[in-house]
Amino acid sequence: MNNLISAELNILPNYFSGFYVYGLGALVLLALLLIIKFIFCRDRYPYAARDELFTKSEQKFLTVLDEAVGGNCRIFGQVRLADVIHVRKGLDHKSWGRAFAKIRAKHLDFVLCDPQTLAILCAIELDDSSHDRPDRRQRDYFLNHAMQAAGVPLHRFPVRKSYDASEIRRNVMG
Repeated sequence: MNNLISAELNILPNYFSGFYVYGLGALVLLALLLIIKFIFCRDRYPYAARDELFTKSEQKFLTVLDEAVGGNCRIFGQVRLADVIHVRKGLDHKSWGRAFAKIRAKHLDFVLCDPQTLAILCAIELDDSSHDRPDRRQRDYFLNHAMQAAGVPLHRFPVRKSYDASEIRRNVMG
């Protein structure tokens, strides 16, 4: 009987040592997987914050625009065109998709809204020298006509060294 007990006790250290080896191996594997995940997750989100929302020209214009409209409007900047106008109902799926594709990635420089209801009053585009390029002229042509079709007034102002608040007020507020 004593031989049987001692034989069983001799098996236990071998059994536990194998268990420890497998356990240690599993921990090392888990650590490696976590390290790999950390490295690859960082690359899955290759984004960084922009320094500023507006260009220097847009910032300068916004300052004068704030003065021009006072508390009569709330000004929103860099608004997605598809959040201002939408594709009318009644088109087939393919036509709707083509029309939406034309507005989904475009942005308006500024959108003026009623301060109480946030109803859209008009949009403003600030035109710098890039608007002389053929691709920008084509974009501007589309934007002018799309906004007109949707019934949303679009005002364009050329980039300048300085702006007159009263001139902007007359053009925007009527």
